[in-house]
Amino acid sequence: MSGRFQASRTPIDGLILLKRQRLADARGHLSRLFDAEGMAGFGWNAGIAQVNETVTMAKGTVRGFHFQRPPYAEAKLVTCLRGAVLDVAVDIRKGSPTFLWHYAAELSEENMQSLLIPEGLAHGFQALTDDVQLLYAHSAPYRAEVEGGLNPLDPTLNISWPLPAEHLSPRDQNHPLIDARYEGFAP
Repeated sequence: MSGRFQASRTPIDGLILLKRQRLADARGHLSRLFDAEGMAGFGWNAGIAQVNETVTMAKGTVRGFHFQRPPYAEAKLVTCLRGAVLDVAVDIRKGSPTFLWHYAAELSEENMQSLLIPEGLAHGFQALTDDVQLLYAHSAPYRAEVEGGLNPLDPTLNISWPLPAEHLSPRDQNHPLIDARYEGFAP
């Protein structure tokens, strides 16, 4: 535990599932979404370059897998503020012992969990409810020229989406499938 976060390590190095602590009274509640000192203890050593919000309207929608290549590789802290998602990170770090492994966790308004995703992992999710709101903190600014993606339906990744995968963007549908030449990248 660091401050108001309880951390659970995952099988993928640097990928951490965080449980936020809620302080509540008769007026409502407060939960800390980010704490620079606490996050440094989990390996987040950069500042926050961007904060983004996504709203996904339809249950079953799949978004991802997205990442940025160096020199703008980014860490992400993903938090679900409304609804529920299956949040998935895929290790694409060249030479990693968990290369192309994935880890999935349900993030929801109720369970108060966030996923801290280090540089070198691709990120995607599936909406488990209608009207999902996610908040992302990014350690690097978005740069279109270094963005990359993996196809969320790639059989090599072996992702078991709990619902039929629907409403993929044309960009996500057209990410190429992984072949034997795919080496990932060094963050």
